[in-house]
Amino acid sequence: MALATVEGRIYVNEAGRHVAEDVWVFGWLYHRRDKGKLQFLLVRDGTGIIQCVVSKADVDEATWQQAAELTQESSVKVYGTVRQDPRAPGGYELLLKRLEVVQIAKDYPITPKEHGVDFLMDHRHLWLRSSRQHAILRVRHEIIRAIRDFFDERGFVLLDAPIFTPAACEGTTTLFETDYFGQKVYLTQSGQLYMEAGAMAFGKVYCFGPAFRAERSKTRRHLIEFWMVEPEVAYFDLDDDMRLAEELIEYLVQRVLERKRQELEVLERDLAPLEKIRAPFPRISYDEAARILEEAGTGFRFGDDFGGTDETVLSERFDRPVIVHRYPAAVKAFYMKNDPEQPDRALCMDILAPEGYGEIVGGGQREDDLEILERKIEAHNLPRKAFEWYLDLRRYGTVPHAGFGLGIERTVAWICGLSHVRETIPFPRMLYRLEP
Repeated sequence: MALATVEGRIYVNEAGRHVAEDVWVFGWLYHRRDKGKLQFLLVRDGTGIIQCVVSKADVDEATWQQAAELTQESSVKVYGTVRQDPRAPGGYELLLKRLEVVQIAKDYPITPKEHGVDFLMDHRHLWLRSSRQHAILRVRHEIIRAIRDFFDERGFVLLDAPIFTPAACEGTTTLFETDYFGQKVYLTQSGQLYMEAGAMAFGKVYCFGPAFRAERSKTRRHLIEFWMVEPEVAYFDLDDDMRLAEELIEYLVQRVLERKRQELEVLERDLAPLEKIRAPFPRISYDEAARILEEAGTGFRFGDDFGGTDETVLSERFDRPVIVHRYPAAVKAFYMKNDPEQPDRALCMDILAPEGYGEIVGGGQREDDLEILERKIEAHNLPRKAFEWYLDLRRYGTVPHAGFGLGIERTVAWICGLSHVRETIPFPRMLYRLEP
């Protein structure tokens, strides 16, 4: 059903339902070209682009002249008859009868010529209008919808985690500190700890929101502010956690292939690798991964966490996401449960996307023993007072539980086949970019 508030107004993506009808379309000029006594106006309205055919024989001189003076991104209202034409963008065009100019845009800075990345990022608020950015952000939108559908259909409860937190979750070196009425607090690195409380109340929960990491990293995979979905489930172990994560990833990829194939074609994404994304995924231990890296001569040292190059080398070995599990406990967060069969290893896992895209999921089983968790908090020099509520979860009905976080921007970059995460979010925040 059309959302029009003006009689006869439609959106471009509704044109197929109004063939042979006279309609209004409100939008902006994407491109204009002349062909003798015909002008072709490509008008976009956010839902699509429609070609408006202006015939000198069918409009008065004033309308003809108005059309000729239109510039890129001028805002217009066009009125005419919808006609099916497979040669036109979207398969339909408008035979223009009336034209109302809302505003003539002067010297629009983004032109068809090549622009550098810094220029485009400086004009991100305008770059969003391009067909490429539309395609990327529509895929992002579909991924977010699919995530919610996946968990909602499986009986998870959405809980919102706070943005202000009293302590670190993922290490104290990447915290953004701020003042909270005289108290020192931080922007959240993750909603996980709060989801653990939620899992003890509801059984299976998830949060979906922004996370902030003050990492001085300037790579194609890092943003300072990014979005994560974080499920947490009571009575889950590491194997359960890995199964849930791979089912989610398969669901997301197949959903995008089903509903956003046109957008992927705009991005010239090779669909063959995506068609292969079916669970279960290959699983390798940290030790196996380390051997692969040592044989590849990456300079990796056993016992370290993986860097971006290491993740790329590993992920390129597989045609599907690969799950790497049981890292050394020393390189993982305090809340990870140690493997009882290998006490120096954590019951954790990362999922690396294929085609060199690296980590898109990190998670594992949480420490559920009160005394062990107390010792870990002390060993990591974390403020005991800030974690008393978290320790309560182990005092009152503790159970095994597990969860993970999936980064939206890295997932979008992989599925869209992008070289950098900066295009995966409307207004990216990076190490040296805070504007627009």
